[in-house]
Amino acid sequence: MFLSSYENRIDKKGRVSVPATFRSHLNSMGYNGFISYPSFNHAALEACSQDRIEKLSNTIDSLNPFEEKRDFFATSILSESENLQFDTEGRISLPLKLLNHAKIKNNILFVGLGKTFQIWEPSNFEKFKIVARKKAFQNRSNLKWENKQKGEL
Repeated sequence: MFLSSYENRIDKKGRVSVPATFRSHLNSMGYNGFISYPSFNHAALEACSQDRIEKLSNTIDSLNPFEEKRDFFATSILSESENLQFDTEGRISLPLKLLNHAKIKNNILFVGLGKTFQIWEPSNFEKFKIVARKKAFQNRSNLKWENKQKGEL
């Protein structure tokens, strides 16, 4: 899983080191990089494994091929996605269009979200985190534990 948050600086060549725990998780799934695309909801980037973007693509493909919705999703997610590969030192280079969407200049915050992660400009994430914490508190009753069978943890 992708957990915790890590801040790193973009170097003079436009590269940034991906957190070792994130690289390790992706490597354990057989990937030497990840897919990233502009978030719908925030000035941030969504990031996921190849299998996750394939699942998203399959979901888009399941829509009626003659409906505009399908084209809207495919254009907004798939055509904007970038396959970012790690170099030998575990760094990636984010394209300018992604950096601009997330308003990233110097520092990058990698934010673990379980099966996916996001990439933020650190001060923008701090503002979002305050709102998210309040909303999570207000909606805490929506989180339900699944009932497990005997013998399961």
